[in-house]
Amino acid sequence: MASMSALSGWEIVATLLGLGYILFAIRQSVWAWPCAFFSTLIYTLLFWQGQLPLQAVLNGYYLLMAIYGFWLWRQPVKSDNGIAVHRKSLGFHLLYLVTGFSLTFALGGFLESGDHSRFPYLDAGVMVFSVMNTYLMARKVLENWLYWLVINSAAIVLYWQSGFYFTIVMFVLYFGLAIVGYREWRQDWIQRQHSEP
Repeated sequence: MASMSALSGWEIVATLLGLGYILFAIRQSVWAWPCAFFSTLIYTLLFWQGQLPLQAVLNGYYLLMAIYGFWLWRQPVKSDNGIAVHRKSLGFHLLYLVTGFSLTFALGGFLESGDHSRFPYLDAGVMVFSVMNTYLMARKVLENWLYWLVINSAAIVLYWQSGFYFTIVMFVLYFGLAIVGYREWRQDWIQRQHSEP
């Protein structure tokens, strides 16, 4: 019982840091990435102990993306490495979806055949699309927020089935914040379109 309450305490800390990550990301603040780093460090350990191996691997990837995002967002927008909110073409998004679903079914089939995950296809889908979408967020692709709406919904189902209840609260809030994030970034994109010659 003591170990369970300790785990719940760490889950609460990770959840609060995760919320900090989204709130800072909406504001395009570089502080999003340190919050992401420490949140995902905790979640990597929690998910490994909770027998969700792909979620543990996913959070290990998030650690690396937090470093990349921090570096990238510190670059001035007008520099060669600096980026502004932008959109991608329909062709890009079709390729994104085909790639994501193909990887999900391949990885889910592998997990199912070896009994490596309690929820193989859901675990695989959340992992694959989160990996792909975190890169879009780091690159400030506007549509990343729309993908998060779907990914967060799937994650809520996965974590409900797995018993990570504080994490569910975070993902419910993530869902609402993704709507806010999309509106804020879209407004920034519109303003930039009008200000450019």
